[in-house]
Amino acid sequence: MFNLRNTPSAIEFGTDNKHGPLPLLLLVLTVITGVVDAVSFLKLGHVFVANMTGNVVFLGFAIADATDFSIATSLVAIAAFLAGALAGGRLAVRVGRHRGRHLAVATFIETVLVGAALVISTSPLDPNGEILRYVFIVLLALTMGIQNATARRLGVPSLTTTVLTLTLTGLAADSHFAGGTRSQTSRKLAAVAAMFVGAALGAILVLRVGVGAALALTLALLVLTTIAAYQQSTSSANWAAEAS
Repeated sequence: MFNLRNTPSAIEFGTDNKHGPLPLLLLVLTVITGVVDAVSFLKLGHVFVANMTGNVVFLGFAIADATDFSIATSLVAIAAFLAGALAGGRLAVRVGRHRGRHLAVATFIETVLVGAALVISTSPLDPNGEILRYVFIVLLALTMGIQNATARRLGVPSLTTTVLTLTLTGLAADSHFAGGTRSQTSRKLAAVAAMFVGAALGAILVLRVGVGAALALTLALLVLTTIAAYQQSTSSANWAAEAS
């Protein structure tokens, strides 16, 4: 069984005294973001289920009647993401006092949503049908909304799991060349790499195997994250306390 306590090299890379194993687990969720956005952009139309900045821009393109962009698709993705973020916020109020337990519950819910999407993708129904396309968008955007709200509440710097703009800005603005302190450079680089790897893997699986393969990878990563977070859900270490 996957056990963070038995992986000292991973612990050394992904943990610190303030946040424990959370950085490593959030990096896994960042990989997941890359995978699901590859699924949504390449197979569900020009839409993201995690990157809402992109969807707002796409909505502007669609209003201007640009080819291959849809007002309805962008609005559905944004609305579902907001609903997921709302649910994630409510979840944080209920279980957020222990960060390990909070992450375990959140990723379990994400697992259920992605599992439903995977089941639908392997059903005899036409996966390219218009209704199913919106079902996939809703399920995956809900997942990413919950994930983003959870990462926000966990409060690990440079690891939002869904947005890299501020992370990339920090890499440059906090660098030695800018006169900065090079704060958390390795973590920022790891976040960028995780998103890149997830997007590349997602694109390869979607284009060469199918949507189901990408969703299966997402589900497997979520299951591992849930198990690892659950193992930490009773920890009394300082990092487990609610972020201030």
